[in-house]
Amino acid sequence: MTTNLADYPLLAQINSPKDLRNISQDQLPRISNELRSFLLNSVSKSSGHFASGLGTIELTVALHYVYNTPFDHLIWDVGHQAYPHKILTGRRDQLHTIRQKDGLHPFPWREESEYDTLSVGHSSTSISAALGLAVAAEKEGQNRKTVAVIGDGAMTAGMAFEALNHAGDIRKDMLVILNDNEMSISENVGALNNHFAKMLSGSLYTGLREGSKRILNNLPPIKELASRAEEHLKGMVVPSTFFEELGFNYIGPIDGHDVKGLVDTITNMRNLKGPQILHIATKKGKGYHAAEQDPIKYHAVPKFNPSDANLPKSKPALPTYSQIFGDWLCKTAAVDKKLVAITPAMREGSGMVEFSQRFPDQYYDVAIAEQHAVTYAAGLAIGGQKPVVAIYSSFLQRGYDQLIHDIAIQNLPVLFAIDRAGIVGADGATHQGSFDLSFLRCIPNMTIMTPANERECQLMLNTGHQLSSPAVVRYPRGNGTGETLPSIEETIEIGKGRIILEGKKQQGKKIALLSFGTMLHEANKAATELGATLVDMRFVKPLDITLIEELANSHELLITIEDNAIAGGAGSTVNEYILSQGIAIKILNIGIPDQFIKHGTQAEVHQELGLDSQGIIAKINNFIS
Repeated sequence: MTTNLADYPLLAQINSPKDLRNISQDQLPRISNELRSFLLNSVSKSSGHFASGLGTIELTVALHYVYNTPFDHLIWDVGHQAYPHKILTGRRDQLHTIRQKDGLHPFPWREESEYDTLSVGHSSTSISAALGLAVAAEKEGQNRKTVAVIGDGAMTAGMAFEALNHAGDIRKDMLVILNDNEMSISENVGALNNHFAKMLSGSLYTGLREGSKRILNNLPPIKELASRAEEHLKGMVVPSTFFEELGFNYIGPIDGHDVKGLVDTITNMRNLKGPQILHIATKKGKGYHAAEQDPIKYHAVPKFNPSDANLPKSKPALPTYSQIFGDWLCKTAAVDKKLVAITPAMREGSGMVEFSQRFPDQYYDVAIAEQHAVTYAAGLAIGGQKPVVAIYSSFLQRGYDQLIHDIAIQNLPVLFAIDRAGIVGADGATHQGSFDLSFLRCIPNMTIMTPANERECQLMLNTGHQLSSPAVVRYPRGNGTGETLPSIEETIEIGKGRIILEGKKQQGKKIALLSFGTMLHEANKAATELGATLVDMRFVKPLDITLIEELANSHELLITIEDNAIAGGAGSTVNEYILSQGIAIKILNIGIPDQFIKHGTQAEVHQELGLDSQGIIAKINNFIS
């Protein structure tokens, strides 16, 4: 895809932030407009994260204009909003490759650019990393500056508050920008705040503040500012008080789309001593009406026509596993009033929109707080409720201690519906669900189920919901296979697999393929071509040891197949049992290798890793020969 840079005369001159800093401040609004137009044009043709980036155009321009990046360290939280940052830091002409195999990484990535200080993908890491960098900069003694940008959503995580608390305690020089894209500020209050923010960050008032905060408290305009701003804040009563109690100097809220005002304020704040908070108000999707109206829908977009008010509807497809889970939630909640469902800010992604609307008293969104979500579920379970925690595989990593300490040790009946298990595709290494089987199966009291299709998924959800101990159902991103769904009463026997195909000898050997999860579809193709036995193991824990022994006695080679890391995964549990019983049989484990998997479509990544049917066949033939 080529973009006509003649349409962006100023942006075409910017191949690095140094070029941006050579342009006069009066031209920054024009650059911001060109940058917004370029982003719209590029993402509409390539797909990707969209609304968040539109909301941070002016902030990105201001930060690279004021700070001497990459010498000064700029950290973006999560990174959905970092497309404008990539455009200004030498990656403009590659933006159309973002999230595609061998293209730009979807988030800031250290290996990709020296301007990407911290590789990210999960939220709420920026302040902790920035504090570490600020301490290192002080030890280095070269006057290197540190700034972190964090959204109001990411600020809901406990980790962000832990970092704020520490930063306020040790008082290193750093700036935290709170990008608040939900708050509405009326025009006059916004203007008032902008005016006072410049004053409050200037040298006169900085000196007064350091000398005596009482002087500031006695200035009527400042009191008026705090009073009027308070009326327009969502949930934070007098945020200056809150942040200053933590040891930060607070300035704001100011208009995050006034690029010249941002430059003035950030320039003043750049040299202030100690930890600083600048609170800015922005609008997700700014500058593109449809995205402003529905920033959730436009958070990540397919290819679309910017002149069309609606995103293109995808071709009718089979329901996704997330939708299947959401459907199960609704059906089950209708007959079980004790079912309560919890999500850490992933209502849409986890398929819970309809459930949240139909059963609001049984639905809890705890914000970006995975640790809290898990222990909150423990409390609900102790109180006699039947909690279901809907969570992505890579996000459950953040609640691991709580899973052990608060759920498993107490053997509480909490069901974990683990979405995005296995290879997720375009979001890359930070989001691949490569490790959940490995980190879950070593925990006592856990029942771990791996459905092969949507029918099996609902059977296992039914089964897990009725257990009196912790249970896991893990399923991938993507669509089902068209199987007929069971009733909500139907369950399966714990720890029992099922034989799908009876095999015959291949190259003089009788082979059995033991499939865990949705790899069954590709494993079936491979088993058919190889004439091998195929088994849907269903359970990683407890393992069907009777079936394993039968297969070991009647076959000469066992092949385990899973969409999880080979290290410590489902195949490993088969290996351990075989070894513990002294059974003499060859075993080959097929799964995700011991490396972090880059972005690409699921099909591309599976093929590259040899996890499609032909790759499985090749691995088996190579092992036999």
